[in-house]
Amino acid sequence: MYNCDFRAIGYPLRLYSGKDALENLPAELKRHRAQRAFIVCGRSVSRKTGLIARMRRILGQACAGVFDEMEKESPLPAVQRAADAARAAQADLLIAVGAGSVVQATRVVAILLAEKQPVEQLITRYPESGPAISPRLLEPKLPIINVLTAATSAQNRAGSAVKNDQLDHRMEFFDPKTRPVALFWDAGALLTAPPGLARSTAAAVLWRAAMNLGAVRMSPLVEGDRLQALRLARNALPRIADARDAEPRIAMCAAAFLQNRDADDGGTMFERHWTGRVIYAFAAALFNMHAHVGQGEANCALTGTVMRRFGARDPEAMARIARGLGAWQDGDPLAAAPERTAAALEEIFRSIGMPVRLSELDIPRDSLPRIVERSLKNFNADPKREFVRERELLLATLEAAW
Repeated sequence: MYNCDFRAIGYPLRLYSGKDALENLPAELKRHRAQRAFIVCGRSVSRKTGLIARMRRILGQACAGVFDEMEKESPLPAVQRAADAARAAQADLLIAVGAGSVVQATRVVAILLAEKQPVEQLITRYPESGPAISPRLLEPKLPIINVLTAATSAQNRAGSAVKNDQLDHRMEFFDPKTRPVALFWDAGALLTAPPGLARSTAAAVLWRAAMNLGAVRMSPLVEGDRLQALRLARNALPRIADARDAEPRIAMCAAAFLQNRDADDGGTMFERHWTGRVIYAFAAALFNMHAHVGQGEANCALTGTVMRRFGARDPEAMARIARGLGAWQDGDPLAAAPERTAAALEEIFRSIGMPVRLSELDIPRDSLPRIVERSLKNFNADPKREFVRERELLLATLEAAW
């Protein structure tokens, strides 16, 4: 049965995909009357590939500068330096070149350029009791263009997370005005990502596609987005590490794009089932604490154990995910759904060389309690602060995932 009581929201966006897609950059600048585009990226894409030099040639005098020191998980000092550099360059448009960290960081750069309050007043706050509080950020923001080097669900969203070593959780920003005005899935840009990064980001996309199938009732638009996202991700995954073939990388970008569109079409992330929420919170804390671990690796290493521990709370959701993976048929016992789903996903992850245990991630075991504490402050996973009551079970689950 479909949920026919829903609303869908569309946001203005132009998307350019394929060979030489970046040649459309000047037209996008003209459309937004921009004359001083400022690029934000990481060192690798700037200094180990020819992508930024190519973009400078395409933009010509319209390139006002490049900040190429953005780091993994967008540390606050790097974001602040990028904002200072963009301000000094008198930027009137921002271009993020990279994957999730750079895309999210560039949104925060736009916020810091526009808002007047101290950064501590711009982020989601977590009172000791009661739900989290996300402030409204009202100032106009510079237009943003995102040029992807790997698939990411961050590509066309409005939320961002920044790493701050002075806090026990990530700094979370949300502003719909930081959604991009244009996306580029340029074949050459996507082929600059090394095979390991492409595999990690693809695993994260497939993981979320699977989790999103857990909704008991979906609108017809959401169901279409989610089924196609999973199909695209599963078909592209075996070929994603081929450094000569852009097609699976573009298909994975499309899968991530559909995951975001399903939220605009009325879907809810993971439909609030416990398994997806717990894995998401654990993984965010894990890769934020341990720089060598990617989101894909974190998700894969956690999924089986968390699903076996929490899946029974939402057995119908687990059955729907298992059905989407081909591991379930109508009439099978619901009690078997968590194990069937966990086993199917672990088989997929192992087939592409991804870890399925935390002990495979080269992290210290004594960091597990800190991962739990950081997972208690994750707005997307736990806006109502339900995890606080589950602290002991959460820690036991991480220990079992080792």
